[in-house]
Amino acid sequence: MPKISEEQKQERIDRVLDGARRCFARFGYEGATVARLEAEIGLSRGAIFNWFPSKEELFVELARRDNDRLLRLFADEGFEALVREITDEDADWLAVYLEFGRRLRSDAEFRERWKERAAPDVRERVQSQLESGQTSGRLRDDVSVTDLGRFLGLVLDGIVVQRGMGFEGPDPDVVVRLVDDAIGAGRRSGDRRQPSASSSA
Repeated sequence: MPKISEEQKQERIDRVLDGARRCFARFGYEGATVARLEAEIGLSRGAIFNWFPSKEELFVELARRDNDRLLRLFADEGFEALVREITDEDADWLAVYLEFGRRLRSDAEFRERWKERAAPDVRERVQSQLESGQTSGRLRDDVSVTDLGRFLGLVLDGIVVQRGMGFEGPDPDVVVRLVDDAIGAGRRSGDRRQPSASSSA
């Protein structure tokens, strides 16, 4: 077999992943049989699994790439860009991603393998951005960076679950405005607004 360049190798891997993503989105994880993967990707099973030892590994790599892509988007462009990206994401793929989450919760070995694939540098950049927001006064500082990250994760996971279950996604502008109201610097514990006379009557 002739040797291929690194560029050609990457092109073939990307072709496999792009086709597999479409297949998983269309049929779900269980429904994405090898025959359906072959048809969607346009390659034989030998060519597909030359790069990935199993369907599970193929799916894990897709999920890892998506996770890294979204974290990089947050680190480079901020929370608003991330909300818009998830709101526009293929709802069928998000439904499959929920299957992945179920597997993470129920399979300890699978969860450990997933942790090994995470990109620590991107997570560190996201944490650094949140810390910078607190230092500059853009974000409230009466809660830890960890708690801020968890709150933002809850918001994002909520969008994924809502859209993955077939419901219409929220207006990104509204989400961003409400999140800013919740964690912006003006919402420090010492600055919380007091109820007005009309609201307490």
